[in-house]
Amino acid sequence: MSAVAVAVLATTQGIAPAFAATAPLSHAREVAHFDISTKQQPENITLEPSGAADVTFTKARQVARVTPDGHTTILATLPAPASGNATLSGIVRAADGTLYVNYNAGSLSGVWRVSPGGTAEQVAALPEAKVVNGLALDERHHTLYVTDSTSGTVWKVSPRTGDASLWATGEALQTSTSGRSSGFGANGIKVHDDAVWVSNTDKGTLLSIPIGADGTAGSVTTRAEGVTSIDDFTFVGQGDTVLAAQNFANSVALIHPDGTHETVLTAEDGLSNPTSIAVRGKTAYVASGAYFTQDDPNLLLAHINN
Repeated sequence: MSAVAVAVLATTQGIAPAFAATAPLSHAREVAHFDISTKQQPENITLEPSGAADVTFTKARQVARVTPDGHTTILATLPAPASGNATLSGIVRAADGTLYVNYNAGSLSGVWRVSPGGTAEQVAALPEAKVVNGLALDERHHTLYVTDSTSGTVWKVSPRTGDASLWATGEALQTSTSGRSSGFGANGIKVHDDAVWVSNTDKGTLLSIPIGADGTAGSVTTRAEGVTSIDDFTFVGQGDTVLAAQNFANSVALIHPDGTHETVLTAEDGLSNPTSIAVRGKTAYVASGAYFTQDDPNLLLAHINN
């Protein structure tokens, strides 16, 4: 049972739990439920200044905006490939309101731009990448970073010119070679304090890669281990504290700067295979794709207490 659920149960029984005032997250509530029959399963999330969330509906090829009260608007639908399946994955927002998304769609694969008016166009083709997934924006250096989960690599893309190059490789980013593999190595990605941070779903690790003065990748450092099925993640505050979505584990973990971690949300709070997470002020936004449960893809908001 999650900390939130335990606190509610204790309150109904007239008990004041000692941790209730200091639980990391509280007041979890589902603000939007999406239609799985039309493939509205959110994969990734970025936030608008208004507090609305922009999400990718991976199998529907759609970019949608969800207000804090749950109203959902489709902003763009990417073109279907001539043949085969297509999936949308990572999404980030630039300061001017432009959205960038990762698209897996045969010859259309790569990074796409969605203007504030809803026009979608390809920025960079990534024909050598197998499954583009996480996406991070370093606006200061006009750079996008893209994870290829199948190959276990990180690509570097210029949103201005569309130039793309392989930026980081290595065993730490790749899928596991022992035991059962999920098929997803490098997955979530963020730029934080002059480093690129990456989650490895298969290995349950959170990694950081310094950005050199010349823009090249430094050595990979493991920041946390044992975070089962870690997907996307985000930072809380200015330090190295992280909230991470744990997809098929149906939970959200709080990862401390020393690498220790604890569960702060579970399925009892409304999670249904959480895929991504974002933070604005004291509010955490968690998107659930329901890939394995096949029940109730949703957007959940929770209050950050500490």
